[in-house]
Amino acid sequence: MSSSEVLAGSIVVGVDGSDPADQALDWAVEQAGLERRPLTLLHAAHLGGSGDAGLAGLPGLDVGAVLEDLRVCGHELLENATRRVALLDPDVVVHPVLSTDDPRVALLHLAERASTVVIGSRGRGTVASLLLGSVSVSVSKHAACPVVVVRTARGALPGKGVLVGLDGTPENTPAIEFAYRTASFRSLPLTAVHVFWDSAHLGADEHEVADDEAGLDDLRALMSESVAGMREKFPDVVDRLSLVRGFRDRQLIRASRAMDLVVVGSRQRGFINDFVYGSVSPTVVEHAGCDVAVVPAQQDARH
Repeated sequence: MSSSEVLAGSIVVGVDGSDPADQALDWAVEQAGLERRPLTLLHAAHLGGSGDAGLAGLPGLDVGAVLEDLRVCGHELLENATRRVALLDPDVVVHPVLSTDDPRVALLHLAERASTVVIGSRGRGTVASLLLGSVSVSVSKHAACPVVVVRTARGALPGKGVLVGLDGTPENTPAIEFAYRTASFRSLPLTAVHVFWDSAHLGADEHEVADDEAGLDDLRALMSESVAGMREKFPDVVDRLSLVRGFRDRQLIRASRAMDLVVVGSRQRGFINDFVYGSVSPTVVEHAGCDVAVVPAQQDARH
């Protein structure tokens, strides 16, 4: 499979016939229509971790026939998905891609030219780990473009908007911009939250800081600076800033239960930093109460 099989700037969605994949497809169709982007449907007809060599050792098994069955089923899944897109939005241009790679490899490959990759939080697979969400965690951690992990069905969300985490660093800017852009396209309010550690108040029931609490002006200024450019770029978005005590991953997960989408940044910091500080995005992907978007710290402009 070559990168030429996906148009630069298209939205890529993984399809496998499961309910979570269908939910991801619905989200991707809506976003493609809003952004007027083409939609690439990807199905990975893959044998799984055992591979051809492992299956070849089973007596009486025709590996070639198994592969052909996978391809036939894959084409049928893509045809069904294409029909679903036509029903939801006939104006969206669809490009189906059938791959024999591991789903993670195939998605990461297409992510090199895509504007966004969309996947379900669970899906079908021949390896048990794929059923446990390793595809969504792996792809969201390593993709070259934003990855949206759809965890809820359309119409099941509270409609309270987009939540984005602020950390006060330049690397956080792509995540903030993605959040504002998505809120603008979907006409949703936005909440930008900065979580800071304060051991003196760790046991408090209320984690959000009151607007008049003293001694936190520097943090409030940091938040305002982080979103100032976005407010100018997306003046239609109604936003609010929230200052919260606690652990970043826990507070984002807690706040996500009342949201439609939570957006977090992802950066490659190396093993030692991940070990010492933890990695927020995989935890949020696995435990958020709404859809999750993971946005890499550095990405090129994709039109």
